[in-house]
Amino acid sequence: MAARTGGRRLSVERLTVLYDAQCSLCVHLRQWLMKQRQLVPLDLVPADSAQAHRRFPGLDHSGTLEEITVIGDGGQIYRGTSAWIVCLWALAEHRPRSHWLTTPAGRPFARATVLAAAKYRSLTAAPCRAAGDGECAVRGREPGTS
Repeated sequence: MAARTGGRRLSVERLTVLYDAQCSLCVHLRQWLMKQRQLVPLDLVPADSAQAHRRFPGLDHSGTLEEITVIGDGGQIYRGTSAWIVCLWALAEHRPRSHWLTTPAGRPFARATVLAAAKYRSLTAAPCRAAGDGECAVRGREPGTS
């Protein structure tokens, strides 16, 4: 996978996957990713954590809790369906499937998988409760904390 920047291609040598450490599905997928043979090393970092803020100060960290976000070592940002595909692309056993998922035939399948995961998350996550300052506490975290 390569990104175009200013007319030149940047190869991806390492990827950082920001995952919701409070989500059982996300934690399960993190463990699964770590067990796979990686062609491109994956760093798995809890989304909206102190480490994520330190490594990516300009990123919308609240958004990383809403959908999977993957960041390439050249500054490439992948979200949602593209993030899932790039994770598979990084894995030896799943790279051919990732290429298919980017085709017109495969893209709807990838999108449906991401939507199913989001639905599962919404059904298994703790309900949103209003906090005193109008923010919503995210799955057991107090507003404004990481």
